[in-house]
Amino acid sequence: MNTSKRRYDLDWLRVIAILAVYFHHIGMPFNGDDFHIMNSESSKLLDDIMVYFEQFRLPLLFLISGTGTVLAFSKRTWKQFFKERSRRLLVPLFFGVIFIVPPQTYYQYITEFNSYWQIYKEVKFETNHLWFIENLYVISILVIPLIIFLKSKRSGKIKNWFEKISSRKIGFLLIGFPLVIGTIILKRYYPSGSSSLTNLSETFYYTYFFIAGILFANSQIFWENLKTKRRFHFVLFIISSLLFYGYYFIPNSFVKPYLSISIRWDIWYGLCCTLGWSFVLTILGYGQVYFNQPSQHLKRMNEAIYPFYILHQTIIVIFAYYIIQLELNILIKLIILSVSSFLTIICIYRFFIYPFKITRILFGMKNHKNNSIKEKGYNNIHKKQLRKP
Repeated sequence: MNTSKRRYDLDWLRVIAILAVYFHHIGMPFNGDDFHIMNSESSKLLDDIMVYFEQFRLPLLFLISGTGTVLAFSKRTWKQFFKERSRRLLVPLFFGVIFIVPPQTYYQYITEFNSYWQIYKEVKFETNHLWFIENLYVISILVIPLIIFLKSKRSGKIKNWFEKISSRKIGFLLIGFPLVIGTIILKRYYPSGSSSLTNLSETFYYTYFFIAGILFANSQIFWENLKTKRRFHFVLFIISSLLFYGYYFIPNSFVKPYLSISIRWDIWYGLCCTLGWSFVLTILGYGQVYFNQPSQHLKRMNEAIYPFYILHQTIIVIFAYYIIQLELNILIKLIILSVSSFLTIICIYRFFIYPFKITRILFGMKNHKNNSIKEKGYNNIHKKQLRKP
């Protein structure tokens, strides 16, 4: 993969994936699931929709993060990379746990606290949605030897082998097969959906997508094969979606006499993995066709999306606490929560994070000097693209 050439499709997909996480959390107070703040009534339809999109929003984000890790490593030594990952991931993580997440804890257990500061007195800190940053840091550090190996000549045979597999029609399905088998096996021992690193079923699942991103980023042939096979992968995605919902809606009484509970869960996890993997393959292929174009809007969104992620769940929880108390239907509450939280996050970012060096560091952003240099290059590329016939 040409690491000197900007991959705008991956930038777009990163923004889309984070926004998907945001809208998912917007719906959480109303889908009947166990969220920090819950509405008195829930929507089964909303829950049926959200369970589907749960299968590929985070896998896509982890895969793009794996790709971005390779691009970041290509410009640094492993020591520089370790320092850069620590600054951009650990600093926002610790800052977020101490200052951003506590309001979520307070509003969730508001009847149990005498005051907001009781959280600090009793040291009741949680990672909540920042588990993604925690996992991303640990995984990105652990895979440093793998990245170094793939950059060396010794990896030639292995990369050639994977490239040959990916050139076959069902090649990428074969690459994803260990994901399905490994998840099914580990879910028998670690069945919970906990995001903790010690929950090996979830950690394996997301790490697999992360490593897939590393592997894809090390060869242009992978990207070409993803592009040429995009229609085939799209068909597989549609079939996976039909099988997913078919199994999801089938009455439990219909399959209970024939399948044990463990087999039923095995089938469910297998379908979830297949759906997530086929979606990622599809969007990476079509993304190269439709999203790989420079844009000033993309540049601004790509810079803002990390602070947006750090802030979003806390703002949603605070606003949801008051909105769910209104005598309105779920749809109106969803709209109010979406508009109010989105505008608030954007205002906080624009006026309190973006202009100042210290807040940029705390939210994992690069400094203005580096951005201004990159923006000039970005603008030059954009102008050249516009001059093309």
